[in-house]
Amino acid sequence: MKGKFITFEGIDGAGKSSHVEWLTELLRSKGHTVLMTREPGGTQLGERLRDLLLHEPMHLETETLLMFAARREHLAQVIEPALARGDWVVCDRFTDATYAYQGGGRGLERAKLQQLESWVHGHLQPDLTLLFDLPLDVARERIALAERSLDRFEQERADFHERVRQAYLERAHAAPSRIHVINAQQSIDDIRNVLENTVVTFCS
Repeated sequence: MKGKFITFEGIDGAGKSSHVEWLTELLRSKGHTVLMTREPGGTQLGERLRDLLLHEPMHLETETLLMFAARREHLAQVIEPALARGDWVVCDRFTDATYAYQGGGRGLERAKLQQLESWVHGHLQPDLTLLFDLPLDVARERIALAERSLDRFEQERADFHERVRQAYLERAHAAPSRIHVINAQQSIDDIRNVLENTVVTFCS
């Protein structure tokens, strides 16, 4: 039986990454074999491309092509084999992020993103996407408090991040059966209760 593919999305500072491991462990406790991974990355090559994407300036189309190159490798080497085994995959970001960041944030034409998506994984979409959403000013405060160096996406101006957020919300509106919006301003316990209820409903 084919496994399930769950993705986490959200603007920088939304706090989604802190819940990825928790949900993975929750699913394992329910008897599922679960692979936890991330994008860009997830493979040796993908992690090398991730380092370039997060830290090296480049043309927008180069950036987008590298995102999809890392994704194709990730799918071929990790995601597709896991799903074929019947495992579940929990992934921190996927193609919704490319539509939000390279499309919404940077303004790449939607048609180009659609062509790349169709070519790279027209046969596969996430079964469930958990979109962490919160006001931009809250997200920016969280980024400012981060005790680490910021990547080049996190360093972008506020208007960039607002465009990313709106692109995410537009995708959620267009695909309500797949994308579930999570209010990321809630407490960690409240967010995890929502996540558990959402996934239990999804699994039933």
